[in-house]
Amino acid sequence: MKQEFTSPAPAAAPERISLADVARATGAALGRFDGAEVSRAMSRFDASHIGSEVHPTIADISECLFFSPGDGRIWLQDQRMVLLHTEALGSLRRELIDSLGQEKARGLFTRAGYVSGARDAQLVRQHWPEAEPAAAAMAGTRLHALEGVVKVELVHARYDPDTNDYEGEFIWHHSSEDDEHIAAYGIGGSPACWMQVGYATGYVSTLFGRLVVFREVACRSMGEAQCRVIGKSAERWDDVEEDMRYLRARDFVGMAHHAAAPQQAAELPDPPRKADAMVGASSAFNAACHLLHRVAPTSATVLFTGESGVGKEKFASMLHSISPRRTKPFIAVNCAAIPETLIESELFGVERGAYTGAGAARPGRFERAHGGTLFLDEIGTLSYVAQGKLLRALQEGEVERVGGTRSIQVDTRVVAATNVDLRQAVREGKFRDDLFFRLNVFPIHLPPLRERRDDVPLLMSHFLQHYSRKHARSVPGFTQAAVKALLNYDYPGNIRELQNLIERALIVAPEGGLIDVHHLFTSGEKLDKSVLSVRLDGHLGELGETGNTPAAASRVSGAVGAGTGMGTGLQGDTRQSLPQIEEALMRRALEQCKGNLSAAARMLGVTRPQLAYRARKRGITV
Repeated sequence: MKQEFTSPAPAAAPERISLADVARATGAALGRFDGAEVSRAMSRFDASHIGSEVHPTIADISECLFFSPGDGRIWLQDQRMVLLHTEALGSLRRELIDSLGQEKARGLFTRAGYVSGARDAQLVRQHWPEAEPAAAAMAGTRLHALEGVVKVELVHARYDPDTNDYEGEFIWHHSSEDDEHIAAYGIGGSPACWMQVGYATGYVSTLFGRLVVFREVACRSMGEAQCRVIGKSAERWDDVEEDMRYLRARDFVGMAHHAAAPQQAAELPDPPRKADAMVGASSAFNAACHLLHRVAPTSATVLFTGESGVGKEKFASMLHSISPRRTKPFIAVNCAAIPETLIESELFGVERGAYTGAGAARPGRFERAHGGTLFLDEIGTLSYVAQGKLLRALQEGEVERVGGTRSIQVDTRVVAATNVDLRQAVREGKFRDDLFFRLNVFPIHLPPLRERRDDVPLLMSHFLQHYSRKHARSVPGFTQAAVKALLNYDYPGNIRELQNLIERALIVAPEGGLIDVHHLFTSGEKLDKSVLSVRLDGHLGELGETGNTPAAASRVSGAVGAGTGMGTGLQGDTRQSLPQIEEALMRRALEQCKGNLSAAARMLGVTRPQLAYRARKRGITV
């Protein structure tokens, strides 16, 4: 019978076999993945801040790799993986280069690597929340090696948590990308580890919550003995825009401005609206940008869908600015903000004397947008009558002013947006089906921010610099706790909410200081209580906590004991710290499960890698 991997569910999950289980069963040493020499090299990350044993190690990470042979799936914790022949990837690489050209192919592979690195950084943050920043950064090199991409040797690296500044240099051995590139094209004059550079940029940027750019300064594809990469905080590169263009799916997508130091950037004037490029690098964001690029040269009606705050008006404005209508007006109308009695006159205009108070003729939004673009936001709020009149304007390309007697021809491209399901509204009789099909010519769905978390570090950096200039404040960055909170927050208000959080925090934070959790969440936002951090006093607590009370420790002990069905015997001892309670709970669970880590983890409500790591940290032998 198949065993369940997690807590009981309606259907039993296929049994998974971890790499660490295989090693223990066969007697193979996991150390061979991370030999003594490599371990020493990978532990030199600012040795004054970390000890000789750095977690998560390769053994910790291997606990996250699972094979499910029965149903053809491989998992890196909760992310599905695949084993892919490097020859197949090389063949894809050759076809993309030959069909698209090297520059576009390089961008595709760089962005794919960025997404992969961001995903691995999220895994490390989720499963080793107590890891020191240096150790978490080095986990990316171990993951990259475990995934079979490249062997990483650390030359030097430095991270300053006070200023959030990063600098590192690495040597890459046995690059899989180089093997295939050299086999296809031989030795050339430019670096070829595009996906690996994107991975490093995505991993470290997501981990530290600010843009860190990696650049390959030597490559085997250029005839060098080994590949060498340097990573630095983006503002420390003089010409970072050259690197950034490979992270952009389209020219109209931008990153935060990093070409100058922050004090210099503060003196620059705000850029004009049409030059305010969009920011993002996630696969979902790039997919939407690709659709935008395809439809922009046409006159097709576009319907943007998505939750409130995802940036529908921003996409509509960008659509206009890259279209042939860019020199004509862009008129935006919030349909929900106009009373039903005025919507007709606002859209189609009014003739003099049409009603009391109409002392002069006035063109409507359709006429004002003639030759350009009319953006109708929240179109799902229009009344049924207004929908019928809008349908006629779309079908005939002409409008008639209120009180008028003649039709006026208009050449206006209509772009609409809604945060409601219009198909469902049609089924419920709240929205005309003929108008829906007229609007739904080219739909573009914009995903919520919680589904494109890869973009959060880029957006954080962008908004911080934007509001630093706007409000003339000097705030260098975010604390690690703030970064962790923003990466784990659900964002019910999406990008608009992130924007507001950072603007508010920048105003509240002390001049020259870092933005912390208590500067961000001051208006009733609900943080995920499962996001924990190690405080300065060494105790485990929720993000934003500054102290530890005996009562709190007692509540945690009682809650965990009740949730696991185990009596801890600690509920009455309020002098116990959280680490002591945690150790006692782990020992009791392992005793009851006879040393079975998986069973004990299920009992405690944590993952097996988390329990294995914490047990090792507390010196608990299994």
